[in-house]
Amino acid sequence: MKITLLSGGTGTPKLLQGLKKVVKEDNISVVVNTGEDTWVGDLYLSPDIDTVLYTLADMINEDTWYGVKGDTFITHETLKMYQCEGFSEFLRIGDRDRALKIHKTYFLRRGYPLSKVVDMERKLLNIKAKVFPMTDDKVETKILVEEEGEKILLKFHDFWIKRRGKAKVLDVFYENSQYAKGVEEALVSIEEAELVVIGPSNPITSIGPILSIRDIKRALKDKRVFVVSPIVGDRAVSGPAGVFMEAKGYPVNIYGIYKFYQDIVDTLIIDNRDNVEEKKRGIECKVVGADIILRNMEDKINLARRILEEYRKN
Repeated sequence: MKITLLSGGTGTPKLLQGLKKVVKEDNISVVVNTGEDTWVGDLYLSPDIDTVLYTLADMINEDTWYGVKGDTFITHETLKMYQCEGFSEFLRIGDRDRALKIHKTYFLRRGYPLSKVVDMERKLLNIKAKVFPMTDDKVETKILVEEEGEKILLKFHDFWIKRRGKAKVLDVFYENSQYAKGVEEALVSIEEAELVVIGPSNPITSIGPILSIRDIKRALKDKRVFVVSPIVGDRAVSGPAGVFMEAKGYPVNIYGIYKFYQDIVDTLIIDNRDNVEEKKRGIECKVVGADIILRNMEDKINLARRILEEYRKN
């Protein structure tokens, strides 16, 4: 069976690790958030794309869910010697990771669309699954924050890396998404998929940018879409999902997740500890329980199997 995942952050890549153990990898496609893409100096960063590539290539640093396991940081540490205003690398980029980013930068500067560069890198890393950026157009996730009574619009990178997320969040925007087009191959992967899975990623900044692209949202309307909640009780499993949900007016619980996805979700998978039978009330899609805290490979495989088991029931 063909499965397409929408991915960003760390939650969905963890599920992807388990899924590729129980499904033929060449039947998997991943459409990835690029709203957090940015330039750091002369280097192009596509963090969610690279995390998916490294995950599928069994190279991901599972301590940080960013970069390459066992990487060195000689270049980054040396750059600190030359650091000054306008020339600072706030993100700790490893040497092997930097090589992939240099490769991406080289071809983007020569006019290649991001989707073509990512496919080149997928093949170079011997990845059988398909990986697509959500768009070849520029879409930036912007965070409206308040600091000392002043409202400031920040790039996601500046909010999360430079400020370490330490600012009062007022709103989140997907700049230019109304003009962006989904990558054609990504749209085809959705249309041909028997099942679309949205893993336990931050709905606002990891999945929201993907859904903000009209032709992608349109392609999902007639598909079977399973959503794995990133919320247990009234807290996010990890990261700032709760902060962003509140800023966008969604309650930080299962009902907030359902409300965010309600026009596309067919089955909502929530944590077994969340009193599944009680939480079904007020939710119009199917709700099923599973262990969604992915601590190890066994957990990841079990969740992947649970999704497939539920899919095969109908």
